[in-house]
Parts: sequence; C-alpha cells; structure tokens
Amino acid sequence: MEKSKSGFIAKALGLAGAATVACGIGSAQAMSLPAPTVDETQAQHASAQSIVLAGGCFWGIQAVFQHLRGVQSAVSGYAGGTAETANYRAVSTRMTGHAESVQVTYDPSQITLGKILQVFFSVAHNPTELDRQGPDTGPEYRSAIFYSSPEQKAIAEKYIAQLDAARAFDAPIVTKLEPLETFYKAEDYHQDYARLNPLNPYIMINDAPKVRALKSEFPDLYTEK
Repeated sequence: MEKSKSGFIAKALGLAGAATVACGIGSAQAMSLPAPTVDETQAQHASAQSIVLAGGCFWGIQAVFQHLRGVQSAVSGYAGGTAETANYRAVSTRMTGHAESVQVTYDPSQITLGKILQVFFSVAHNPTELDRQGPDTGPEYRSAIFYSSPEQKAIAEKYIAQLDAARAFDAPIVTKLEPLETFYKAEDYHQDYARLNPLNPYIMINDAPKVRALKSEFPDLYTEK
C-alpha cells in the first residue's frame, strides 16, 4: 500500500521529469541556518535520548535522520492523537489530531538536540508552511516538535525565537511545540520507505533532495548508513 499522492506525480511527470524537478527542489530546500545559542551539554558517555519531530510526510523526515551521524534510529509514526486513531487510514481523515511524525533516537555524546533541530529546520522541511508541506496538505502534515521534558521545550522555544529574530526565513516559523503524550509506530510499509523505494517519483521529487541537502550542508554529520 502506498500513498495515493505518489500516483498523480508519476503520471504527471514521468520518471525522467521527476529526476529533473527533484534537483531543483533540492537546491531550494536547503537553508544555511546558525547553530542554536542555547543547547544541551554534550554528554560524556553514550546513552539514548529521543525527540519526536513532524514536518510533512514522515518518509522524508525519516530518511534525513537515518543519514545523520549520532542518530541511533528514526522511526515513522503518529503523535498528537489517541491509540484508537493511530493508523494511516484514520489519520488521513484530518480529524484525529495526529501528525505524521518521526521518533529520532540519538546518542547525546555524539550529537546534541540543538544540532538535531538545526538539521530539522535547515533541510528536513519548511517550517513556515502552515498545515502543509510541499504537495501534502492537512493538519497531519503540520510542522511540530513533540517534547518530553522542560529542557527539550526550552531549547526548541529559544531556537525558534533565535531564528525568527534573525529573520532566517522570509516568513514566520509556524512550528508548534506540543507535549508528547505517546508516540505510535506507523505501519510496517511506511518504515524505511525512501530507502526501499528510491525510484518512486514522490521520493525522487520530495525526499531525495533533502538527503542531498543534508550531505551538502552538514558534511561532517552525514553518514551513508
């Protein structure tokens, strides 16, 4: 099962056209943003921390963070609603409160939350689009950070304020900060979708350029894993 949106892109553009458009989107997607002035202290010992991020289709967000050094896992799922509606069919009705999200688990001795958020805002999505991302529209595609501690909330709040004050984008950031209640893993067919379907026109147009932008903007953090 695939998202129906990939079908109309394939018909409209064809495989060759999709590759051409993807290159153009990739160059426009990347933003050179300053590092956060407020961040967590890098840990001395290896451990695991997690943050849940939403910014459009979870295929692309997952793909970006799977290529980020220090990230142990990136899992597609749903956050913001209840267990009863944590499935793709229900979320697509736009009535559940869920956002397509990715749980990013990282080693804080290798990478900090601030750096993860810098990547999130720089290459993973456009944080100025309200309830949409590229061709995908609806509240399930909203830009959001689901925090699980006061420290995570404070770091995210201060970074958003820093970027807005610096006029880093042409429009205000609309990313919502929401307390994480529960993260629900998405269906198996959504996991590793970009990696397993690199020639899907939707992936070529919308998601592969983000990974290329990560490699270009953050070469020291990029990994082929």
